[in-house]
Amino acid sequence: MTLSSLRDARVLAVLRAPSADVALHTADALVEGGITGLEITYSTPDAAQVMRELDAKYGDRIYLGAGTVTTAEQADESANAGARFLVSPGTRPELTAAMKETGLLVLTGALTPSEVMAAVEYGADVVKIFPASLGGPDFLRALRGPFPDVPLMPTGGVTPENLGEWIAAGAIAVGAGGDLVSTAAMASGDWAAITRRAEKFVAAGAGA
Repeated sequence: MTLSSLRDARVLAVLRAPSADVALHTADALVEGGITGLEITYSTPDAAQVMRELDAKYGDRIYLGAGTVTTAEQADESANAGARFLVSPGTRPELTAAMKETGLLVLTGALTPSEVMAAVEYGADVVKIFPASLGGPDFLRALRGPFPDVPLMPTGGVTPENLGEWIAAGAIAVGAGGDLVSTAAMASGDWAAITRRAEKFVAAGAGA
């Protein structure tokens, strides 16, 4: 996955499912709603197997990645499972190096200016601003001042209603978790509700 692919996807769905089966159904519902960016988190059971099955089913029709990557072993496993990008919630030099060694697009988490500087120094391709809900689009806009050339992706607090504000503030793309993929909808198997929510995010992204 390249930076242009990330821009095109516009929205990365952060998928934290209670089981592999629910993850696969949820991914199908998201794709049906037009979402192409899927981040399968390692808080999902059998995350690597989920990635393998999604890669086999959709191939290049989706931008598949792994999230909540916290170890070098997970980075390698994800690369072998078909991931095209890797996302870590924070930034650690050893982990970032291991993620970079896979050759995949690397996104590592930061919040403060010092953390953004560290993420860039260690080689992150994109800095994931998390939890972005703490500062909102105005905070992201403020970060653009000292970091005009650093690709930033806010995650946390993104909704269809404010997605355009995040893009206008300088986001290369956005990560969307609970507001896109409802825990209640996953628990009840309401895949249609997830598809409808996905359609709202896609429409908001298209208009941003």
